[in-house]
Amino acid sequence: MNDRTTRTSRVPSTLEDSDRTATYEAVREQLRSLIADQTDFLANIANFAALLFNSLPRLNWTGFYLLRGSDLVLGPFQGKPACSCIAVGNGVCGTAALRRAAVLVPDVHAFPGHIVCDEASQSEIVIPMFKDGHLIGVLDMDSPVLNRFDDLDREQLERLLQQLMDGTVVPEYRLAPPE
Repeated sequence: MNDRTTRTSRVPSTLEDSDRTATYEAVREQLRSLIADQTDFLANIANFAALLFNSLPRLNWTGFYLLRGSDLVLGPFQGKPACSCIAVGNGVCGTAALRRAAVLVPDVHAFPGHIVCDEASQSEIVIPMFKDGHLIGVLDMDSPVLNRFDDLDREQLERLLQQLMDGTVVPEYRLAPPE
């Protein structure tokens, strides 16, 4: 690993879409470097959570919940300690896993069934993670700012997750049946 892949910087809290796209492109390049010589699932998702947390502004939690049966179990993350198990269908993470689609929540207090792990969280985005059509888990990102996430974030994060999964070997026991 070189200095370019280990150093990230916070960007200003208010960014134009072109600046945000450039930030995501820089993250994409860092991810490419991180996974170039590493295919291990746990190593890659741990580094990815740290990369996002330290590269994107206004986040207070970033991490993974991994599918185990009908539950999502806490995986690698950055931020305060979190809920360790969430049933599929419960909260924002469980809803995204059940729908197999991203869920953007501008105000977590207005989301029915929101599970509070950090009282500072105001908005959230959860994106399902797939490998070859199999649900693996979800990427969960929280912000202490209302309306922090939008469709540009969703689109860019989905692309980054695809890049991550394309370069990662996922153990067979982690693969849920495809739908």
